[in-house]
Amino acid sequence: MGDSTFSELRDAFLESMATEKGYSSNTVAAYRRDLEEFGRYLNGEDAIDGTGDEQEGGGADVRSIDALSIRGFLGFLHKKNKKSTAARKLSAVRSFFKFLVKKGVIEDNPGESVSTPKRQRNIPKYLPVDEMFRLLDSIERDDLAGLRDRAIFEALYSTGVRVSELTGLDVADIDFESRLIRVLGKGNKERVVPVGKKALDAVRRYRQRLEVEKGVPFENGGPLFLNRFQGRLTSRSVGRILDRIVRECELLTPISPHGLRHTFATHMLDAGVDLRVVQELLGHRSLSTTQKYTHVSIDKLMETYDKAHPRK
Repeated sequence: MGDSTFSELRDAFLESMATEKGYSSNTVAAYRRDLEEFGRYLNGEDAIDGTGDEQEGGGADVRSIDALSIRGFLGFLHKKNKKSTAARKLSAVRSFFKFLVKKGVIEDNPGESVSTPKRQRNIPKYLPVDEMFRLLDSIERDDLAGLRDRAIFEALYSTGVRVSELTGLDVADIDFESRLIRVLGKGNKERVVPVGKKALDAVRRYRQRLEVEKGVPFENGGPLFLNRFQGRLTSRSVGRILDRIVRECELLTPISPHGLRHTFATHMLDAGVDLRVVQELLGHRSLSTTQKYTHVSIDKLMETYDKAHPRK
C-alpha cells in the first residue's frame, strides 16, 4: 500500500469505511466527493471542475502532502463554501490521513495541525407548541390519504425520529401494547423509541382504513406507510406533503420534516427532560449534537428569571 497512488489509497479508505466501520452508502459517497475535490485541488485550482481520476490527484504522492497543502485547500473552500461545509470537508481529509497513518503509509497526520473553521451557531428551526398542534389539527380529511398524513406527522412529532427512519418503518417495528417502535438509524444502529397514544391511534386508524379500502392486511409485515401504488412512501414525498399542509394552514414558520425533529427535541427539553435522555431518543452519537437544542430552554430560563428576580 506504501507505493499506491492518491486515488488508490482514497478508494481503500472508502472501502474500509463501508466494511470495517459500517458507514452507510450515503456517508461513504459524501466522503468520496470531498476527497475527490481535495484531489482535484492538488492538481491546481483550474482542475477543480474536471472529472476522472486524472483530474482528482490520481497520481499524487500522499507523502508530499503537508499541512500547508491542506491549509491552501481550506482557503480555497472559504471562497465558495460556508464554514460548516469547509469544516466537514477538512474532517474528511483528516480522517483519510488518519487512515494512512494507521496503515503505515505515512508517519504523521498533516491535517492535525490545521485548525477547524469556527462554525456559526445555527439555531434550529422549530414550531412553538400551539403552532405544532395547529399543524396536526389542520389535517382533518377523513379519506385514506388524510388518515395516512395525520398518522405520519403525529408519529414524527411524537417520536422525533428522522424522516428516513419513519419511512423505513415496517408494521412489525411497532409494538402497540408497549407503545414502542424499533428504529434503524444512521450507521445501521438500532434503537427503541417510545411513541405517544395519539400517534398510535392515528396509525391504527390509517392501517385499518387501508385494509378495508385496499385489502392490505394490518399485520402484513410490510412497509408501515404506503404511497398510492401500495409501495413504501419516500422521504421526499413526506416533504412534499408537509409543504402542502403548511401552506394550507398558513403557518407563520416554514417547517421541514427535519424541523419537526427539532420541534420534538426543543419541546422535550422545555418540559425538563434530561439532555442525555433526549440524546438517546434522537439517536445522536455525541451529546454536543443534542446541545444545539438547549437554546430554547435557556431562553425560557432567562424569561422566568427576568419575571421573578426583584433586582434584574
